[in-house]
Amino acid sequence: MTTTSAPAPVTPRGSWVGALYRQRRWLWLVAAVPAVVTALLIMVVLPPDQTLDSIGEWAFKLCPFVFSVLTVSLFPRGRFGPALIVFAVFVYMSYLDTELVLRIQDFARSPDDFQPVYQFELFVTTFIVLFALLAYRLGGGRTANVLKTGVAAILVVISGVNDLTFWLLNDVWSAGAKPAELKWASHMIVFLGGPPSVPAAVVFMAVHLVLAAVVVALPVGRWVSVRVPGSPTAAS
Repeated sequence: MTTTSAPAPVTPRGSWVGALYRQRRWLWLVAAVPAVVTALLIMVVLPPDQTLDSIGEWAFKLCPFVFSVLTVSLFPRGRFGPALIVFAVFVYMSYLDTELVLRIQDFARSPDDFQPVYQFELFVTTFIVLFALLAYRLGGGRTANVLKTGVAAILVVISGVNDLTFWLLNDVWSAGAKPAELKWASHMIVFLGGPPSVPAAVVFMAVHLVLAAVVVALPVGRWVSVRVPGSPTAAS
């Protein structure tokens, strides 16, 4: 009696997911280019600006973060992973840490110009998140899982949790009276139409944290595997 085994599933040639999967080794460059370009525009070309004036400006300044998360999620894993992690630590210690200290020293000499410090602090925050995602990716994280982790991290960063802790822990308020509104939280202001009260800021933060938890819980890897059958590492 002759037996035949069932043919292995084949990725549909017309599927855009399958087409992207077949180009996965170079796909990260598609996201890396706009990540670098927008980062250079914000950090080098445009003057430091602590205040956001519109949702469009907020979206533009978030672009490098979003494109970088996509870049890391698509980055190919290989034997150079440990060297990349060590190199990232070197970049942090040799440039980012020193540059932040220098900007703080400049601010101490000119206390009316906090914007360069604020700009670079956001850059360092982005670097730390991307460093963690890169370690996760090179350690074996699937693209889908790295991507949803990065999106959740972005939601936490823009949730305003640091604005609330600044309000709560800052001991420089005059006569110990904390302000009733978070007038410095411009990323909340462009969405809420004005400086948020503390309760409004708490709700704003809570909504973002809930969304981050939802993103983390989404079975994105399973969805991608269904669209690209026959490959257990379809999202890698």
